[in-house]
Amino acid sequence: MFKKLFFCCALLSTVTLICINISALSVSAEHAVLVEANSGDIIYSKSANVRAPMASTTKIMTAILAIENATLDELVKIPIEAVGIEGSSVYLQKGEVFTVSDLLYAVLLQSANDASVALAIHVGGNVESFVEMMNSKAYQLGLTDTHFTNPHGLDDPEHYTTANELAIIARYAMQNSMFREFVSTKSITISTENCTRTLANHNKLLRMYDGTIGIKTGFTRKSGRCLVSCAQQNGVMLIAVTLNAPSDWHDHKIMLDYGFDEYSSVLLAEAGDYKLLLDCVNGEQREVICSNLDSLSVSLKKEQEKNIRAVLEAKRFLFAPVKQGEIIGQIVYYIDDKKIASLDLYTVEEVSSIKYKKSIFERIFG
Repeated sequence: MFKKLFFCCALLSTVTLICINISALSVSAEHAVLVEANSGDIIYSKSANVRAPMASTTKIMTAILAIENATLDELVKIPIEAVGIEGSSVYLQKGEVFTVSDLLYAVLLQSANDASVALAIHVGGNVESFVEMMNSKAYQLGLTDTHFTNPHGLDDPEHYTTANELAIIARYAMQNSMFREFVSTKSITISTENCTRTLANHNKLLRMYDGTIGIKTGFTRKSGRCLVSCAQQNGVMLIAVTLNAPSDWHDHKIMLDYGFDEYSSVLLAEAGDYKLLLDCVNGEQREVICSNLDSLSVSLKKEQEKNIRAVLEAKRFLFAPVKQGEIIGQIVYYIDDKKIASLDLYTVEEVSSIKYKKSIFERIFG
């Protein structure tokens, strides 16, 4: 099927995956989930598909939509609708001017409801239209048990999510480098012409737990204490979600500890590990060298590493001319029948076509 394979990781046999014993954990949260951030694999869950209020963890969606639909240096003039919002606040005043970036810090560090409304109006034109954007994004992410009625998370019977779906929103947001920078910031000062505000991140895990890189706290009397956290250790990234958790800091520490004990980062390939020769039709040279240009690691339950199998899926030959950097196939990694990762293979050289003096017709019949 394939012409010449100079180097390839050994194909390993597969066995049935072993599920994690979730009874090993006990948390105070009414609803909880722990997931491996890259794959979304669920490591631990407790009533994670039950709808519940989410309080200010709502602002994860508010912030990622603002990042995706505005530039960070855009100026926002605070409208009267954003002044005097109940709950957490940075006490915005009508007519003050901030950058989108400043307001995002206020939303994600100080959990400012007034800044959330200001961003919603700036991005959506009005709060109602922005809420439509929030629900549209939830639909795009495949969520069926999440619904927003506001950009800040104050209680509303129609404002809800589940621990599982909030983890999906968090995974999506954490793929954005700007979002990660905001939620990992411990403190910052923002200023206008007339006022300076120092913001401290409400997420105590940034100071309490090694490797924490975000993301958002929340609380109302109806929702109880809500927390979404993300931490990374030794190449493994985990996301934990708790809703209505009296001991949320402790819950997250033991959940994250459990996940890091169970999972490790596995290096599947270094850049250049795979080298493949493909025949080249009508080329000035008969073969083209192909290889992987990137390295690839995945996070797996520790005993799964021995169950990985790699499958080469590539073109059988190429037609000249061939450009350098063309994707010609993949190495696809599986555990049992589940695809866990893939690695693109590229042409690493350019091959020109043979320049014939005669046409094909003349060469055949002449």
